[in-house]
Amino acid sequence: MRERDLPPRGTRRHPRAAVPFAGEHARHDRARIAQTAARLIVEHGIDDWALAKRKAARQLLLPDGAGHPSNEEIEAALIEHQALFGGDAQRKSLRAQRQCALAWMRRLAAWSPLLVGAVAAGWASPHSDVRIELAADDAKAVEILLAGHEVAYRSEGGQAVGTATRLLIGDGEFAVRLEVVTPNDRRHRARQDAAVRLDAAALTALLDVPAPNV
Repeated sequence: MRERDLPPRGTRRHPRAAVPFAGEHARHDRARIAQTAARLIVEHGIDDWALAKRKAARQLLLPDGAGHPSNEEIEAALIEHQALFGGDAQRKSLRAQRQCALAWMRRLAAWSPLLVGAVAAGWASPHSDVRIELAADDAKAVEILLAGHEVAYRSEGGQAVGTATRLLIGDGEFAVRLEVVTPNDRRHRARQDAAVRLDAAALTALLDVPAPNV
């Protein structure tokens, strides 16, 4: 390079190409973490997604400072994973979980049940709980109904303001988790909350579609 082509002394060249490269590298790492975390969630029944992300990053030998994917990216990876590897076994299991959910939703119709979580979204594994959200001013009313029908359950949560009461039923083929919120909490749910929620009618419509190879 001729002397007149050199930049003035004291100035530094701006590494323009390094910025997009770094961004692309970070996106690639996030995608790898999401894919590995999805596999861990499906294969080991991990329901703590933050833990699954950390485990995935360690498996991939990524530094502690590596950016983790969002929960939305994890859910997209879960859907992709089940589409690629779930096959007929996953579809049959999902159908059975949804049938179980519908039976409980009919029993609990007084509290406007909504199917939520993995079974609603369609990426559930056999490890996944059947999660049903109920709207009740007093969770005790739901507990009284369960006790009256001699349904074994255990209760957790609901002590802090705005915290759902969770009733765990585990004596059937699938674990069922009832999440009791107040009608007011349901009405004022965050607008950006795009989680899949199915009422009994929507779930029935899904189940009317014949399952493959059944």
